[in-house]
Amino acid sequence: MQFNKQPNQKTIAAAVNTPFQTGGRLTVVGAGPGDPELITVKAIKALQSADVVLYDALVNEELLQYAPKVEKIFVGKRKGCYTYQQDQINELIVSRAKSHGHVVRLKGGDPFVFGRGAEEMEFAAFHGLETAMVPGISSGLSVPAYQNIPVTKRGASESFWVITGTTKQHKLSGDVALAAKSNATVVILMGMSKLPEIVSFFKKEGKDETAIAIIQNGTWKDEKIAVGTISNIEDEVKKNRLSNPAIIIIGEVVGHRQKLIEIKKRYVDSKELKVLSE
Repeated sequence: MQFNKQPNQKTIAAAVNTPFQTGGRLTVVGAGPGDPELITVKAIKALQSADVVLYDALVNEELLQYAPKVEKIFVGKRKGCYTYQQDQINELIVSRAKSHGHVVRLKGGDPFVFGRGAEEMEFAAFHGLETAMVPGISSGLSVPAYQNIPVTKRGASESFWVITGTTKQHKLSGDVALAAKSNATVVILMGMSKLPEIVSFFKKEGKDETAIAIIQNGTWKDEKIAVGTISNIEDEVKKNRLSNPAIIIIGEVVGHRQKLIEIKKRYVDSKELKVLSE
């Protein structure tokens, strides 16, 4: 079966506004950042109604229990190795939807945050499929939150950037240089391989002592974190042996984590002293 791989915007719009005659549907579903309890009720219902599930590497496979008797196909990337190229995934969505019915495309985090969910929905609509999207909890917000790092905090950060570390051309996004000039919190996804470049941009802006945290496998059981400043974070990464997948958070809000740890410690210490004095 051959598919048109590059529908333009006019043909996509026409497909979306044309009554569906070929049957089959696609639901793009956000699986959340990793902790299986961070999936939505709507996402679970979509999985329960699926005939086929195509899932990515960052999806917790515990979630597949919600679709126990259907065909499940791993289409993710691990250590730079692709099981399927994106064109092949697009074709698989359409062929399985037409042969089986309801395809759920299960993606880590939120599919519309650097997840290519929109691209897959456009392709499916162009080929006559009914499409729907179930948002997920984005790792860009939830992973810092799990480590007690708010992306905004009154008096510390009035805004935040969420930037891809690696563009379609496999280069660091130019937005990182712009973000380094601001006082906003900067969250960078897929940026570990570009860490030296990222650090360099912030140093050029005189932000050597700006706080930074890097969290690997956020919300998973094997989560790891390194906290430091722009000037020493590369050493901290080596010391803690961090690698992909990881999220980089830069800004004053990173200090909230340590403050909270210190407050908790003071509370525990004072409670223990009280017990000893009684």
